[in-house]
Order: sequence, then C-alpha cells, then structure tokens
Amino acid sequence: MTIEITHTRREGTLIEGTSRGDGSAEILRLREYGRTQSQPFRWSRNIDCWYLPHSRDHATYTPSLELLAQRLRDAGFEVTLTIDNADRRSFSDAEKEREEKAEGRAERFGGYAASAAQNSEAAWKSSHEISERFAFGQPILVGHHSERRARRDHARMDNAMRKSIGESDRAAHWTGRAQAAANYERFKKDPGRTLRRLDKLRADLRAVEKWQRGESAKGFFRSPADPELETEHQELTEEIQHWEQVIKDAEAEGFKMWSKADFTRGDFVLYRGTWYEVLRVNSKSVTIPHIHNGVGQRVVRAVDNRHDGWTWTAPYDDVSGRKSADEMQQSTRAEAAEHQEQAQQAPPIKEPVPAAETCPTSHPRPWHAKARRWALCQHAPEGRSSPATAPTERANGREDMALVLITSKNSRRPRKRALWAMTRREAQAVCGDPRTSGRSYMLTWTDRPGTERADWEWVPDNGSQAPVLDELGITPRREWTAAPQAPAEAA
Repeated sequence: MTIEITHTRREGTLIEGTSRGDGSAEILRLREYGRTQSQPFRWSRNIDCWYLPHSRDHATYTPSLELLAQRLRDAGFEVTLTIDNADRRSFSDAEKEREEKAEGRAERFGGYAASAAQNSEAAWKSSHEISERFAFGQPILVGHHSERRARRDHARMDNAMRKSIGESDRAAHWTGRAQAAANYERFKKDPGRTLRRLDKLRADLRAVEKWQRGESAKGFFRSPADPELETEHQELTEEIQHWEQVIKDAEAEGFKMWSKADFTRGDFVLYRGTWYEVLRVNSKSVTIPHIHNGVGQRVVRAVDNRHDGWTWTAPYDDVSGRKSADEMQQSTRAEAAEHQEQAQQAPPIKEPVPAAETCPTSHPRPWHAKARRWALCQHAPEGRSSPATAPTERANGREDMALVLITSKNSRRPRKRALWAMTRREAQAVCGDPRTSGRSYMLTWTDRPGTERADWEWVPDNGSQAPVLDELGITPRREWTAAPQAPAEAA
C-alpha cells in the first residue's frame, strides 16, 4: 500500500495509507520533523490519519518531509510526496475556526471539571462516613475479631480521601483550562495586544516588500522570484486588515487610541493604575519618572523621582488615561477637601501617649519602631506630650510661629536642619501632607527649636516642595522670630 504525504496551508501536513503494526509508527514518532525539526507526527482519531501539529496555515519545511519520505522508502514503503503551499484559506476563516474550537474546548473542559468535582465530593463523603465509626478515637484491637475489619476500614478511608484530593486537583486543572479557553477571544482581541501585534505584522510586511524589490531585510536577502513571498504578502495583508477592523470595532465601543498628539510635557498619564507626570513625549511612548516611585502612590510627580534621575517609558498602547496639570491639581484639591471633610465628621480618637515619649527629629515616622505612637505626636512641639495640649493661639492674640525641619533616615547630624519659618497652622498643613515625606526623609516642625547655630541651622531649599506650598497657599520665610513662649506645663 502506498503512503501519501501531503501538505497544504489549508489542511496542514497529513500522512495517509498507514496501518497498525506496519512499522511506520516508529518512524513518524521521531522528534525530527516540522519547521523546528523537533516535532513528531501524531495520530488523529477524528481525521483517521497521521498529522503534524501546528502545520496548518504555514509553509512547510520541505527538507523535513523529504527526509521522512526517504526513511519510509528505506523501510520498504512506497511513498508519494505532494507539497502545495499556495492552497490556503483566508485569515478570517482560520481565526473564526479557532474561536469556535476554543468555545468547544471551554464547554468540554467545563464538563470534565464538574465531573471531577462531583467525584471528589462523593469520595470525601465516603471517607467521612467510614470515619464516623472512629469518632471517639476507638483504636484497633490487635487480636480481636474486629481487627481485620478495622484495618480494612482504615485503608478504605485513606483511599477515599486520597481519591477526593486527587479529583479536587483534577477539577482545579480542568477549571483553569476551561477558563483559558473561554477567554481566548477576549484576550486575542484585547486592544492593547492587538496594537502591539499590528506593529509586528506591519514590520514583517515591510520586510517582505523589501525582499520582493531585491533589497536586504532583517539582515539577509531572499530571491525576488520566490513564489512564497507573494503568498506571505497576501497572508500578512489579510491579517493586518483583520486586526485593524478589530481596533475599529473597539474604538466604536469607546476605546481610545492614544498618540503623541494627545500629550505635552507636564501632563499626567495613567499607566498601570498610577498617574505619572509626563517628562518627555516620544513617537511611540511618553517618558515618566521611574515606576519604582509609584509603589503605594496614586500620583507620581517629577519632583518625586528618588532614583537618581532614572526614568521609564509608557507605550501608548498601555496608557489608560490623561489629565492636564490643571486637571490634576483640581483633582488633588478636591480629594484633599473630601478627606478633610471626612476627618471632621469622624469622631475624634483619643489615645494616651506617655509623657516621656516625644518626637525625636532624628527618627521620622516611616522608620521608627514605634510608628503608631510617632504618628500621633509627629507634629507636636518638642517637650509637649500631646498635640491636643498645645494651644493654637496665644492669649495675647498673636499666632504661634514654628520652624519646619527636615529629618533624614539614620541621620547623625549634631544640629537640626531648618527649611522655613511659618505659623503653627501652616506648619501643621505642610507636615501633614503625604507628599512631604519620602523613603529617606520627612518634614516635621517645632515651636521651640532652641538657639540658632547651636541647636539648629538653616539649610538650602532645593524647591522640591514648591508645588505643595503653592497648592496650600503658603509663603514661607527664611528668618526665625519666635513669639515669647509661655512657660511649659508641669508634667
């Protein structure tokens, strides 16, 4: 009997004419075929012949099939080899068939998962019923007439429980497979993935067109007379048109395609759940502060870049939103007002703080071992036990003044470092803003700093907190003229 080896793009690589036990299976199962030269042939009960996996809709590697034909002839078989790479189906038809098969797999795998879950439940109940006989810890009575039955029940209970666990794992496996098959179309047509896929396909099409003109592409040449180039050109053109239609459908449903024209420097871009300030606008992406700055943050500004000027790029196909600088500022103000209103409406929480525990400026609250207690007293004047006991206004009507200090992690400086002088209320607002604390520093304040140059000193202001000051409407000063201090209350 003659063995027929055929390959078309429409049907893939098929082998017909074999029979069980004729010796051809050992040759076909070798992992030496296909485009990768590492695939075996498989038997299909549906089409009743051997086939090469993943060979449909692709050109074959002819030397691989010629090697197979020669091996079969050496084994005593008559072999015919037919290759027609031009016989193909349209990409839309192929994609539709793949989606239908995915739906069928989802339904089939879902049935497997339900069956395994039922078997697991039944096995568990069987094990539980047997274990009821030993509910009070009855041991096996060695030598008693019940010993054989007790040991048999223990073995049955153990086997039933092992079966229940195994079926539960099997149910989880098939549930995952069913979910993956059900999500095939949604993931395949995801707009972001589709845009990236289109970029690759267009690059491949440009390479084919260069080869057809006799030019080099991707680092090598191909003969312009190769008929495979025309087939590849048709396939790529159809595939690009198909996915472009998918993008048009997504745009009709509200999907936004971002581009360079949508952004300017200083805008904010929503990238993977975090808002980043745009540092530079590129042709295919925007440059933003490094994403490590966005851990635990909702908004990352240029001044928040704590990684030595490191940056990141956000491709337009991964962008989810845009806000101008004014819109972001208004949004931040609205959120701050909402939080303040909620804080005013919430009942006050009174928690005692030991009098001996003050706020050392050398230990900012993110690193202090007693973080919760530090959070309560972070803005208390030095020497005071609680901010609740600090007066907000003097008896003579003059408002208290305070120094805003900057503290650093593991700092061992002999003197405190002062940034600005302002009123107590302004200092509370500045130091209470979450933007004034970072990984290695924070701002705090005091109205009793001691003697200038002996206990504290002025340090340069690099302007990194200017947006916070502008938003709060505060104009700081760089001179310290504290009002006369009232005597401290006895502890």
